[in-house]
Amino acid sequence: MIEVVAALIRNGDKFLICRRPADKARPLLWEFVGGKVEPGETAEDALVRECREELAVTLSVGGVFMDVVHEYPDITIHLTVFNASIAEGTPRKIEHSDIRWITPGDIPHYEFCPADADILEQLMA
Repeated sequence: MIEVVAALIRNGDKFLICRRPADKARPLLWEFVGGKVEPGETAEDALVRECREELAVTLSVGGVFMDVVHEYPDITIHLTVFNASIAEGTPRKIEHSDIRWITPGDIPHYEFCPADADILEQLMA
């Protein structure tokens, strides 16, 4: 099982989503920013690193929003989603093909990675 972290970055009533590049697994699906936890890293450190690499921002990481285990055909992931805020910087598209701030009501208009389904359901509740 692969340990993966993601950030639920809020700005008022909106939260940040990112669109995966066309040349990666699960191409052009929307997701929360994040990535794999490397050996020797804490989940929080991995999230800060991933957001710096993918969005050029520094995060302030809060508590866990939700934990999900999801089996894709090629991998099984344990996804930990943290509440987070941007401490420094403005998000830029470095890794992703698009980034957007959306409200929970906007969720049905986007096609997300399957692992995010329970998280999105919680956000719409």
